[in-house]
Amino acid sequence: MRNERIENTQLRNNNEKLRAENILYKEALSNSFCPSCGSQADLGHISLEEYNLRLENARLQKEADEMSTIAANYVGKPLLDQVMSPPLSPGSFENEVLGGQPSAGEGELLLSAPGDLFGSNCGPTSEHYEKQMIFKMAVTAMEEFTMMVQIGDPLWIPGIDSNSFVLNEDEYLRMFPRAVGLKAPDFKREASRGAAIVLMPSINIVEILMDEEKWSNFFSVIIARGVNIETLSAGVQDLNGALKVMSGEFQVLSPQVPAREFNFVRYCKQHGDGSWAVVDASVESLRPSLLVKNRRRPSGCLIQDLPNGYTKVTWIEHVEVDVRGVSNIYRPLVNCGLAFGAKRWLSTLNRQSERLAIVQPTNLSPSDVAITSVQGKKSMMELAERMVISFCGGVGASATHTWTTLTGSGADDIRVMTRRSIGDRGRPPGISLSAVTSFWLPAPVKEVFDFLRDAHHRNEWDILSSGGVIQEIAHIANGHRAETCISLLRVNSIFGDQNNMLILQESSIDPTGSFVIYAPVDGTAMNTVLHGGNPDNVALLPSGFAVLPDGPSRHGSGIGEANPGGSLVTVSFQILVDSTPTVTIGFVATVNNLITCTVERIKVAMEN
Repeated sequence: MRNERIENTQLRNNNEKLRAENILYKEALSNSFCPSCGSQADLGHISLEEYNLRLENARLQKEADEMSTIAANYVGKPLLDQVMSPPLSPGSFENEVLGGQPSAGEGELLLSAPGDLFGSNCGPTSEHYEKQMIFKMAVTAMEEFTMMVQIGDPLWIPGIDSNSFVLNEDEYLRMFPRAVGLKAPDFKREASRGAAIVLMPSINIVEILMDEEKWSNFFSVIIARGVNIETLSAGVQDLNGALKVMSGEFQVLSPQVPAREFNFVRYCKQHGDGSWAVVDASVESLRPSLLVKNRRRPSGCLIQDLPNGYTKVTWIEHVEVDVRGVSNIYRPLVNCGLAFGAKRWLSTLNRQSERLAIVQPTNLSPSDVAITSVQGKKSMMELAERMVISFCGGVGASATHTWTTLTGSGADDIRVMTRRSIGDRGRPPGISLSAVTSFWLPAPVKEVFDFLRDAHHRNEWDILSSGGVIQEIAHIANGHRAETCISLLRVNSIFGDQNNMLILQESSIDPTGSFVIYAPVDGTAMNTVLHGGNPDNVALLPSGFAVLPDGPSRHGSGIGEANPGGSLVTVSFQILVDSTPTVTIGFVATVNNLITCTVERIKVAMEN
């Protein structure tokens, strides 16, 4: 009798499920419209594939509508109850990210100390349950981030300038007592917030942030490596609800500052007012296999469309990091937030958005010199972008690099790395050697930047072009500053050599730093690029300079304005080793001498 009652209950449940599905199908059919004319569609004129797609769309919409109810199940529950609660039914926990609104109580769950969620006594650790917990953590991270964006003083206090703020830690501990968790004794908490107006639609920014390759290339001066470990949700309707587990290394363009590695979940959500939020939070507590020493608290950006194609971006960087290993000359830069803080991300976003806006127009600018076509302009800018990405990827102290330090050549150590290239896009085949060093100059960033980018001063530091006459034969402005540009230079030999060298150079400056990057290029290949040819056919090995402030300005001014501080200069040379299979000591000594002489020439020139 008991078995019959159980069986009857199961049959009734199955019947209700079938009835609900039948209603869903009827609703989908009744709402079907012809894609050509927009009138009510006849089922006989709809392909089976289109019919199934419409049913799937209806199902997804229903799941999205149920999100609020599912999320509300966790409101007010203590942490242990949430962890020990049974997993949701398959397919339902995704709804928590796809459409629901997080509750204020959920802020207590996020970022507990490693082991809190998956310790030896914490119940099941199945892949399904793990994903469920990651979804819940993403919703909680979004809630904390949203609160921190909306709250001003006393949570945020003025930072290095009027547009930057730093976190009041005491107030944060009071507002988020359960979200803090444990912090390693040697870790330092860094948290900053800033806002900027950017010339780019919000959806374009979202697409860049949610694509690891675009994200890495767009922020190449900051990101040494960006990897998508797993996509947990692709989202619905233009990435709304997209969720990924990612890994990233954030860098300063100098080997004297260790790169910061993070493993984190990235969650994208569109709010009811049309604004977007993209939020990161470290995931090690849920996946101990991804444990790294740095932790990413809820960080990210709120993106709001403004009239005329502009967007307001509010950015928060909140991390706990091990700062040991940072060179003494770079400590003030790191401590003030100009190295890794919100202002650096916003400045890079602003600069890159200007660059993209310049590529889009269908006509040429009066400042474009010797560029005969829009396609030629685009090809040259793509080549310069690849050059910058390659330079940034071979300068910092990423874990993927193995540097050998040469000492005894002076006060500044030179670090050398070799890389073998076989079939790499845009790199000459063979072994290339990278030599990098960083040093301090008692001159403002703008002054050093102008000196290095100016073709008229090149003979004062460039040994390879010494004595030649430098002529700019092509020019593209790619920012609102005149000095932010791409140039093609010809070095005319004083000996009348017909094989005059061409140099592709990009110079750029923003409120957090600047760079001048260049590479010798083949004249025939560049002629093809200038006429709209494929820039991937041009092989190059970039060299150049990264010029950063040695700390915050005493007057809070931007780098482009009068800044009384000094400069931290990183110089890097990439040189192709002759066909020999190994790098000889004599070759290394030659490169060592080249970079040492260059540094000395710059120091002498800046003192005069």
